[in-house]
Amino acid sequence: MATTVRRTVLTLPAAPVGPANPLPALRPLDETHTVDERTRRELPREMARQIGYEPLRTLLPVRIMDGYGRDRSPADLDAIVIENDRLRATVLPGFGGRVHSLRHKPTGRELVYRNPVFQPADFALNGAWFSGGIEWNIGATGHSALSCAPVHAAVVPAPDGGEMLRLWEWERLRDLPFQVDLWLPADSDFLRVGVRIRNPHERAVPVYWWSNIAVEEHPRTRVLAPADESWYYGYERALRRIPVPEYRDEDRTYPLRGEHPADYFYEVPTAARKWITALDEDGHGLVQTSTDTLRGRKLFVWGAGRAGRRWQSWLTEPETAGYAEIQAGLARTQLEHVRLEAGAEFSWLEAYGPLAADAGTVHGDNWAAAVAEVERRLEGALPRADVDTAYEEWLTAADTEPVRVLATGSGWGALETLRTGTKLPGTPFDESAIGEEEAPWRELLTTGALPQPRRVAPPGPSLTAPAWRDMLETAPADPLTEYHLGVAQWQADDRAQAVRSWERGLELAPSRWPLLRCLAVADQEGGHPLRAADRWLEAFDDLCQERRDSGESWTAATAALGREAIRALLALDRVADARSVWARLTPTVRGRGRFRLIHARLLVAEGLLEEARAIFDEGFEVADLREGSEELNEVWARLSDEPLPDAYEYRMRPGD
Repeated sequence: MATTVRRTVLTLPAAPVGPANPLPALRPLDETHTVDERTRRELPREMARQIGYEPLRTLLPVRIMDGYGRDRSPADLDAIVIENDRLRATVLPGFGGRVHSLRHKPTGRELVYRNPVFQPADFALNGAWFSGGIEWNIGATGHSALSCAPVHAAVVPAPDGGEMLRLWEWERLRDLPFQVDLWLPADSDFLRVGVRIRNPHERAVPVYWWSNIAVEEHPRTRVLAPADESWYYGYERALRRIPVPEYRDEDRTYPLRGEHPADYFYEVPTAARKWITALDEDGHGLVQTSTDTLRGRKLFVWGAGRAGRRWQSWLTEPETAGYAEIQAGLARTQLEHVRLEAGAEFSWLEAYGPLAADAGTVHGDNWAAAVAEVERRLEGALPRADVDTAYEEWLTAADTEPVRVLATGSGWGALETLRTGTKLPGTPFDESAIGEEEAPWRELLTTGALPQPRRVAPPGPSLTAPAWRDMLETAPADPLTEYHLGVAQWQADDRAQAVRSWERGLELAPSRWPLLRCLAVADQEGGHPLRAADRWLEAFDDLCQERRDSGESWTAATAALGREAIRALLALDRVADARSVWARLTPTVRGRGRFRLIHARLLVAEGLLEEARAIFDEGFEVADLREGSEELNEVWARLSDEPLPDAYEYRMRPGD
């Protein structure tokens, strides 16, 4: 059959993503993947430099996505299928362009881990993320802020004259447009993926990219890559070089032979072909290979311990097979960012397909022989020279304009190209994509002033890039403009000016709580926790007086601000004030797992340990529990000397 690209609908049990958190993300990132200064001094020079290269201070202008829950019901998800006689790939354009499924048609094998449910969890840079398939991570260390966001999708002519699926979007953390082109040559067992990241700015920009592939794990699943060493990261803020395959008397290339979650970044020689594979006990599985620009390869494992098993079940439904991740990136490790010069671009080609190797050799004791066996089989299935040729052929089609639109992403790229006049052949950011969130900023661009809200509601998202900050500084100084200007100044690390802008806005603001909350964060970060707590309490008082209904946006604002206020008040032992905030949360919010845990903390502070223990005994689930969080362990330790029940064990490192 000729390669086809078509739209379809995928029905899955799904928990809704929910509304975005309306509070601007002013706080520093709570990033699990960091190393201490001592470790950095001991790393190779290039790696150390790239680890320290412009890490994010905040998530601005991106919003936090924490409005999801754990209740799943059947939902129809828009999907796109690209297939030929050999492979069928199913892509979710509404969720970052995730490849949900990659099925080898002759054998009926699913080559990737296909999650049978859609369940958001707090793993992305900005919160909501889900497991399974192949994901495209861009922006900064971690899962992309686009994990649960729509991207543009269209059909374009493929290099061989057939059809190719193009995904593209504007990545807002670094202000970079990117595209992912997927196509299947006739009769090919390998999905080709061309990726391009462009820097349209007059300054260099730090770039992060990792393609993450979830694969089923079984006791005899083995991951292989062309490396004799790896960089081991065990969620203890240390990065150390270790041998492959054995470390601490265990073969770490088998995902279930370790106790705890861990990252293994393989030290692939410069001249070696770049590939990684996960093979089962019979020597069958998926292989990923690429042109040399995508130099890094990694294995992530959950481990066989109870916390890893708990996370696995948390992300899907009971009795589902577990998974590991094999990954490919621009740098050796995911702690690094690579410099992209002004006006330049990064591009490369990846290929995904089935691999069959001799099981005895793959699972034998001779690591070099196992690697050589995979390389021989890969070269027979898809020669390295063919991948390089496919890349050159794809470049001739990378600028080709779409011929049939399949899905629409955000309007932020359209807003940026409208502002700059930038032309990006092949990835049109049409002005028709500008929606409710972007529209006020288009008005600022065209009229020099932000429109006044037509109804009382939490403020919309801010833009923080220098050009938008300049426009805000020259716009009429009304309270809403001062609010957004302060956010932009904060992102520029001009905190004194940000505080002045928020204080000016507060003088005339009919809606005071957004400005008070920003000032509370500024006080907290500036070492003034007493004043910060007062402002959080005042902000919550004002919000409760102003909120008009129990609709989605007001509920999200109440939950987010109440959570921050209670935390700040409890830190100062202002228990009565924290209780007053709790009492004004809606019953729906108080019933969420996150707020059940907050209530347990409040009860501990009040000395009501039995009542706090009862919350744990009754059972609850914190839907937005952060990767690496140990807060459940911390609260439990205040309540009992008994081991933490399995239902609450999510710690990703060895306990004390």
